[in-house]
Amino acid sequence: MKISDTLCFRLVATLALVLACQISLVGASSRIDIVPESMRIINERYHYSPAVRAGNMLFIAGQVGRDADMNVVEGKEAQIVQAFENLKLVLNEASADFDDVVEIVTYHTDMRDLALVVEVKDRYFKNRYPTWTGVGVSALSTPGLEFEIKATAYLDR
Repeated sequence: MKISDTLCFRLVATLALVLACQISLVGASSRIDIVPESMRIINERYHYSPAVRAGNMLFIAGQVGRDADMNVVEGKEAQIVQAFENLKLVLNEASADFDDVVEIVTYHTDMRDLALVVEVKDRYFKNRYPTWTGVGVSALSTPGLEFEIKATAYLDR
């Protein structure tokens, strides 16, 4: 029995498509926990990862104005800057940067601070802007915290 060139081409194309889908699914199902050295205490004490990479997506837990010693930073602007610096640390650990961020969600104990948040945010997001949702809350996880930012990034590498 002889297979026609057209049928042979279709069979090879179909097999290639099936293989590509399987490779894609394997990549999409991979999971890597991202824990910068200075955030190991968070992972160990509170049992969560600062970020998780699943396939090409990077999901970053809320970052707050707390230093590496787990101390809440004093002052609104200083807290906001520290939260963005913590976000930057997690992004760097995942070989990513602010241009890779596609979404941020910020939590504010005082929505009147929004202009200050925009000012600080613009120091970090310079080339590409993510979607953004700001949420007013009555309190955050630790007394004294006034701001939190969580993010999602897309990594095409």
